[in-house]
Amino acid sequence: MSTSFTHARATQTAPADRVDFGRRVLVVRRRGVAVRLEWRSVLVCAALALAAAGTAVLALMTGSYQLGADQVLSALTGGETGLVHDIVVEWRLPRVAAALVFGAALGVSGAVLQSLLRNPLADPGIIGFTQGSYTGALIVILVVNGTYWQLVGGALIGGMATAMAVYVLAYKQGVQGFRLIVVGIGVSAMLESLNIWLVLKADLEQAMAAAAWGAGSLNGVSWDQVAIGGGAITVLLLLAGMLSRSMRQMELGDDAAASQGVRVAPVRLGLIVVGVALTATVTAASGPIVFISLVAPQIARRLARTARIALAPAAFVGALLCLAADYIAQHLAPTPLPVGIITVMLGGGYLGWLLLTEARRRM
Repeated sequence: MSTSFTHARATQTAPADRVDFGRRVLVVRRRGVAVRLEWRSVLVCAALALAAAGTAVLALMTGSYQLGADQVLSALTGGETGLVHDIVVEWRLPRVAAALVFGAALGVSGAVLQSLLRNPLADPGIIGFTQGSYTGALIVILVVNGTYWQLVGGALIGGMATAMAVYVLAYKQGVQGFRLIVVGIGVSAMLESLNIWLVLKADLEQAMAAAAWGAGSLNGVSWDQVAIGGGAITVLLLLAGMLSRSMRQMELGDDAAASQGVRVAPVRLGLIVVGVALTATVTAASGPIVFISLVAPQIARRLARTARIALAPAAFVGALLCLAADYIAQHLAPTPLPVGIITVMLGGGYLGWLLLTEARRRM
């Protein structure tokens, strides 16, 4: 494996066989495959990973049974047994792992859709994909009373069906980002009404369970759910990485991407499927945790100072946001709350700021 760095000033003339964007770049080559990484993005991801690790240790320490950092680290490395091991590894760690994995999935899902639609407001929750997954899961919970695997299938089918409906309704000599968002908002409102009707028609006990789950909660997440959801999310993240180059080319427009050999329609469909599947997997395990997929890509883009939305920084920001929101919901709120309530509060404020900023920019 060989590694090289390239860095040149904007005023210098670049070699004829290399395009120089005036940014420091890390290029990793192995077995004929070259990966180009912007050095600032690498540093941002490393800093976010350290912040997430620190927050994870804090979450594992905090609870009705307080632990020290040395006890947590000892339990994670196998040095503790008995009650401390059970508290850290069996009770608290699955929730922390779920927050990190699910947050990363939501961050990448939002990054894919915002890049695809070239709009910072593109979010699975806003354009109906999250509501569709929630509808499918609700039908399994309230009507079928199915197993966890049926819940996963229902969320995935509901999200995919909603995505196809929005895609078809927004299609008119191609799909434009603004049209798809407007259609998605309308479909989302209809599905939200359907979800409320399903809950109101259910038995009281089922309705209360569905309403609590629908707020987006990591309560009761087990290692089985983390393993199943994490495995599916890992595969989907790899697929997103494989499509990332074509995704960046499509940000220049369909015609420009097609001129560079990108098969626009199949790639767009593949990106939508990956984005929806990531959202549906999280929804099936924890309910709809909204707004992380809206906020994470934009925060990541500003931290990395890139003109485009990068997937890796968005994943790290999403993981940190979800874990921090869950910590606030458990330990800093007056009473323990579902994590989705905290993300709604934080995301709603961010959405208002984003709309105000965009309005001022267009004036």
